[in-house]
Amino acid sequence: MMNASPRPASGDTWQVGDVILHSRFLLGTAGYPSPQVLRESIVAAGTQVVTVGLKRTLAATGDNGFIAVIQQALVATGARLLPNTAGCRSAREAVQLSHMARELYETPWIKLEVVGDEHTLQPDMFELQSAAAQLVRDGFTVFPYCTDDLVGCRRLLDAGCPLLMPWGAPIGSGQGLLNVFALRTLRERLPDTTLIIDAGIGAPSHAAQALELGFDAVLLNSAVAQAREPAAMARAFRLAIESGRIARKAGVMATQDFAIASTPVGGEPVLLGGAS
Repeated sequence: MMNASPRPASGDTWQVGDVILHSRFLLGTAGYPSPQVLRESIVAAGTQVVTVGLKRTLAATGDNGFIAVIQQALVATGARLLPNTAGCRSAREAVQLSHMARELYETPWIKLEVVGDEHTLQPDMFELQSAAAQLVRDGFTVFPYCTDDLVGCRRLLDAGCPLLMPWGAPIGSGQGLLNVFALRTLRERLPDTTLIIDAGIGAPSHAAQALELGFDAVLLNSAVAQAREPAAMARAFRLAIESGRIARKAGVMATQDFAIASTPVGGEPVLLGGAS
């Protein structure tokens, strides 16, 4: 049996409600070349949260063992399932699908997606807020996939969402963090809010950058599923996320607009290594 990656020795954890997590890598399950590769990638990622689209599950009459693989991977790794409402275009549709997910998967967790534009797949913040408010009243723990708009994000928090999942770039684009200013502003203005970058991550360096900016975790799918070796890429992302978190805690140096010599230059020559 394959085992999940060892937990970081630092004891650096984060929390959703009463659930304590050590992995800051959330992984999607769509588009993998085979169920076996999906399972290997989940294990290599060391993830504790795996997301799955309910619409895909309902449409999968011949799913090639997809659902069974997910369940086996959850048992093998101890990961939790995070159903999502991918493909929904209205608050009403997302709420209905969320209730179906809770019955099917027996979890109050839901990754709430309500898309407002077919070209960019940008979240519809108005429909998202409406759906989030209803689902919170219905007892769900809502993980909202949102834009990086500060005011809109505050409205989601007001609706009762325990965390935010702003996009880094359009879903599946692999462009990384396009609006670093907006993301940095979210982190600075919402210092006590759990923030997870969701969508647009294409390379491990993008994930490391997100953690260096102070984001709590990263959720991605395509960058692993579409890699030449998905399991190896999942491991690369795990290591990058861990490194980004360590760098954030250690304190990344401030950038400067001009050169600053690392070795001070005085008026007299200095002989390194000492002189007799």
